[in-house]
Amino acid sequence: MKISFLLHNVYGIGGTIRSTFNVAGALAEHHEVEIVSLMRTAEAPSLPLHDAVRVVNLIDLRKGRASDADNPLLKQITPRIPAAEANGTVNFNALTDERVAAFLDATDADVVIATRPGLLIYLAEFGRGRGRDFLRIGQEHRLYETHKPALRAACDAAIARLDAHTTVSEADAATHRAKLPDITTRLVGLPNGVPATDVEPSDGTAKLVVAAGRLVPVKRYDLLVTAWATVAAAHPDWKLRLYGRGPQHAALRQQIDDLGLADHITLMGPHAPIETEWAKGSIAAVTSREESFGMTIVEAMHCGVPVVATNCPHGPGEIIADGEDGLLVANGDADAIAKGLLSLIEDEDRRRRMGQAARAAAARYAPEHVAAAYEKLIGELYAARGQAAPSRGASGARTQRKPLTDVLKATVKSLVRKPPLRPVATCRADGRGRLTLSVRGAGVHGPKLAVTLTDRAKGDQFRVPLQPPAESGGAWTAVVDHELVRLAEGRWDLHVVRGDGARRRLACHYAEGRGLVDARPLDGTPFTWWVPYTTVDGYLALRTWYRDAHAEARTVHADDAGVTVTCTLHGTTLAEDGTGAAPTVIAKPRTAGKAFTAPVTVLGPDRFRFTLRHEQVHATRSGKESVDPVWDVSLQPGGDGPASLRVGRVLGDILDRNKTDLYPVVGGVRPYFTKANNLALTCPKRTA
Repeated sequence: MKISFLLHNVYGIGGTIRSTFNVAGALAEHHEVEIVSLMRTAEAPSLPLHDAVRVVNLIDLRKGRASDADNPLLKQITPRIPAAEANGTVNFNALTDERVAAFLDATDADVVIATRPGLLIYLAEFGRGRGRDFLRIGQEHRLYETHKPALRAACDAAIARLDAHTTVSEADAATHRAKLPDITTRLVGLPNGVPATDVEPSDGTAKLVVAAGRLVPVKRYDLLVTAWATVAAAHPDWKLRLYGRGPQHAALRQQIDDLGLADHITLMGPHAPIETEWAKGSIAAVTSREESFGMTIVEAMHCGVPVVATNCPHGPGEIIADGEDGLLVANGDADAIAKGLLSLIEDEDRRRRMGQAARAAAARYAPEHVAAAYEKLIGELYAARGQAAPSRGASGARTQRKPLTDVLKATVKSLVRKPPLRPVATCRADGRGRLTLSVRGAGVHGPKLAVTLTDRAKGDQFRVPLQPPAESGGAWTAVVDHELVRLAEGRWDLHVVRGDGARRRLACHYAEGRGLVDARPLDGTPFTWWVPYTTVDGYLALRTWYRDAHAEARTVHADDAGVTVTCTLHGTTLAEDGTGAAPTVIAKPRTAGKAFTAPVTVLGPDRFRFTLRHEQVHATRSGKESVDPVWDVSLQPGGDGPASLRVGRVLGDILDRNKTDLYPVVGGVRPYFTKANNLALTCPKRTA
């Protein structure tokens, strides 16, 4: 059969788009599937979409194109869609009225599925088609009670005119049935489809809790931060990472600073794909006031991570089997959240068992299972009409056979022409820092296939042969080892080079850093550290550090007296009493001002602590700086080691510490990490 999904904008990255793409792709294995995008705002969708799913655009708003951007109907208010929907982040207007009505009048689809309130209102009003009565199905991706009264009333009226309406939880389906007892529309709970991942799952050993989502009030991350004060007091070696962006960022940053948790909670910003980050954690935290479904819960479970979630309406309680594959705690209760987290932190065997159970339980949300549920619903709806569901096969582009002569011509042409090279890689870092590359893609074959690593600044290049797959259809692989390849400090781009001279930059599927979270560098000198990452334009790259020795800032604490830093030393040792000059830390100004020193408290041959006092910082300022003064912090270890080495934070999986490891201004001084992840102090003028 032919199935059409109505989306407002295929080119975004929201949860409704992700779930629609997942289920549409699964349905496309057996049916002809299209996604109709009300708006077109980009050249191609941001999220991956099954190649058999066709995208149809109704309104083109791309800049610099012969588009609809100047159409006067865009500015005309629609009387059909309530203002809460029409004037929000999604825009409905007279032009959307016109284009959707024309599409629904002409479509040859057997089923049309509307994915948000404005679209299901359109589907109810315009969805009769010319000479054909297709099935009309609405979807609710939020909760019944969350819509404003005018929009709620319009949706209720529209739902009554549809064949079926689905919610993403059975609890919300029950709410719809209770609120709409007199309608004949089928009201069904069908979850979102969340695919399994091929990321290496968590092993439950990292002392890390992960949370991810929009930084908005409904997520109640303020409760999570409050709870973490209790967790950090009991287990200061455990850390919390919070991924996402949103309007609550500044308030959460202030709360973290006020509670003195800057070295315990990291606001990571947005990250895609998020699967690599779930897999780094041993526990996931979801503290929402309400959830229509909980895609993040299922994503974390797919990665083998048990979830501690508030038992809020409606999703978590339907997804998590409390005590088996995760924990449900009291909604809105920071103490309950802390207690749930501590129970798993303090029982490694239990969280590992839960992680394994979570991964198995998440399989029921696979898109193919959700697609099968939609097929069943569609079959039942047609049966209620006294009809059999149409059977047209999958997309014609996938099933139509080409004439044999065309196939032969294409084969000969491909033998004459060099096949294009479009490599895609997954890069996995292990606990010793070695990188394993798995490379697939068009044109990845032939003799002398290799990966090259090129220093972005200097142009230096290393070549690593790619080994052929062990079985047909497998990936080509290469291992890049610290002990065999010495890369200078910097950033490196990766390319695949083929025997015929073709060379193409490696697109990145996943850059997996789970093995780096708690890893330690190799003993001896030089100190080397590598972090693979995905560039903003989607390519695989590598950041490297290479130093004779390195002082790693493990903790940084700012109080009224000064900035206290505890460090571990790699590649050298500290001078003990009687073996030479005592170790010292020196803070050197970049421009005006004076350097100052601080004594070092030796905690062992490779551990030490020091405090840079605020009074020293202010006493060595010139007072004439045109910009905020900066002092770079270095260690002079004494003895026979290097004369001086920078203090920094390099170890782990985080690429740019200056974006994540942030500290408050205390006593007019703020510690921070530079673009090279080295420790520095600044004295912002606005707080001086």
